[in-house]
Amino acid sequence: MMRLYIVTGANGHLGGTIVRMLQKKGAPVRGLILPGETAAALEGVSYIEGDVRNIESLRPLFENTQGYEVYVIHTAGIIDISEHVSPLLYDVNVNGARNIIALCREYAAKRLLYVSSVHAIPEKDHFQVLHEVRRFSPDWVVGGYAKTKAEATQAVLDAVQEGLDAVVVHPSGILGPYDRSGNHLVQLVNDYINGKLPACVNGGYDFVDVRDVADGCLKAIEKGKPGECFILSNRHYEVKDVLHMTKRYCGGRRLPVLPMWMAKAAAPLISWVCKLRKRRPLYTKYSLYTLSSNDKFSHDKATVELGYRPRDLAQTIRDTIAWLKGGKLGSAL
Repeated sequence: MMRLYIVTGANGHLGGTIVRMLQKKGAPVRGLILPGETAAALEGVSYIEGDVRNIESLRPLFENTQGYEVYVIHTAGIIDISEHVSPLLYDVNVNGARNIIALCREYAAKRLLYVSSVHAIPEKDHFQVLHEVRRFSPDWVVGGYAKTKAEATQAVLDAVQEGLDAVVVHPSGILGPYDRSGNHLVQLVNDYINGKLPACVNGGYDFVDVRDVADGCLKAIEKGKPGECFILSNRHYEVKDVLHMTKRYCGGRRLPVLPMWMAKAAAPLISWVCKLRKRRPLYTKYSLYTLSSNDKFSHDKATVELGYRPRDLAQTIRDTIAWLKGGKLGSAL
């Protein structure tokens, strides 16, 4: 039986990359985009406007699928670097996931792949490696985004216990080309290129290429066992290393490196200035917490069971710059 892929968040950084990969394989795709959005015309891809908060708006994605095995990839969500859970964040990330789960059951989807986050995994001290876990709770993690992803992930795993075939992936900090959705890390690189980044922070995180995460998602939906979770990470990179690689490929000025304590003290002022200038702040209390948190995520399980292998970040930075400047990428999808 022929497969049909439903991809939510089809205009997002990861969702859009997955759509392009599936289209390149010749698979029919239905992509969910928000009302009023436009998407690149791709052969074999149909876009449907809807909102994950409104279950009725999602039904056209699932209707008229006779003769197909339906595979659902749920990437839609809000990535927020603020501390608290706002009503919008909860409605999109948690209730939106519950709506997708309900429709997968109602229309007998073959399999659901839920894109969670490493932020949903409870943090341990800096000396311990972080692996996949079996249970999730918003009470065990810090930050609004992490709390919503933890609750939604547990909702998916609870549905598996009730008979739904679903797999979960946990990407780390996604970077790379093809972003039109406002990815914070792509913004970091772009702001540096355009001379709008005032300073660097003495911290870092596990940064991974969007194309490797997209490939990991497709491998997980193909090979992952029901109810299994897979960390799709890379390795730790300092922010100053990311900017150094950016400088190597396109030039730029040397930035002062702020100690973490100084950055945290200045965060409220930075947020205030950005608000006045109608710009989104990169350095918030929560984003700075993240840059100093334990990011020793192991992707061993995904490597062994799925064949997941992330590339070196230097290639990612080079291709991100090329994409931002409208040039040719060094490596394709």
